[in-house]
Amino acid sequence: MQHHALVSVATECGHDIANLLAEMEEEAELFGSPNTLAAVEQALLTMSHTLGQFSQPLRDHLVEVDWAGWQAVHWALSQQVEPRRELVWYAVQALVPATMGLLRRLWKKHPSVLLMP
Repeated sequence: MQHHALVSVATECGHDIANLLAEMEEEAELFGSPNTLAAVEQALLTMSHTLGQFSQPLRDHLVEVDWAGWQAVHWALSQQVEPRRELVWYAVQALVPATMGLLRRLWKKHPSVLLMP
């Protein structure tokens, strides 16, 4: 899959998460809403899986991404590890916003990288 497609999927997941959380003001709201939590966790799983598919050349342009954090999110969600509340909260409060910012910067500063296979 081309870099462009992978970055698009990851970005779409990030936007989905932001939209799901837009009206929420605190952690308890997310974890008190099973349907929203399930949707957020599914988007996190897809985003973490997609980021895991990034090639090394693409990762080299995104050195500030917390790759270990994303790997931990993927593992915890795919294996349905409990408890994972702290990890999910870290992901939505830190990993997603930071990664989205870095992906936006990549789109603007290095668009040619996204055309690589």
